[in-house]
Amino acid sequence: MDSRPLVLFDGVCVLCNGWAQFIVRHDPVGKLRLGSLQWAAEQPHLQELGIGADTDSIVFIEEGKVSHASTAVVRLVRHLRFPANLMSVFIIVPRPLRDWVYAIVARNRYRWFGKREACPVPDASWKGRLLG
Repeated sequence: MDSRPLVLFDGVCVLCNGWAQFIVRHDPVGKLRLGSLQWAAEQPHLQELGIGADTDSIVFIEEGKVSHASTAVVRLVRHLRFPANLMSVFIIVPRPLRDWVYAIVARNRYRWFGKREACPVPDASWKGRLLG
């Protein structure tokens, strides 16, 4: 079983796919695995963690601990190379404020950035990282 941390994102969201590509570029050694929430909603072991079809935020799973929304982002950027990992300083911002900003972007992501009909096929840089 692969013990690397897992990032789950909305596979049809253009912004979310851009974020996943950012992760791949700033994690050249592949510390993080990636998967779509659409795939994850079908997996019983993830459903047991409370990740189902109604999950509407990025999810980060590390050592059995599940984080959502802004906390997921702050926790996952710690694994990226410099300077992307500097975003982890946002952990000092109170979670209600971080989540409020996150919620505004999440609520408007399809309108502002677009939505695809299906999850795109990743390129070779994703090899060994993508689930499902």
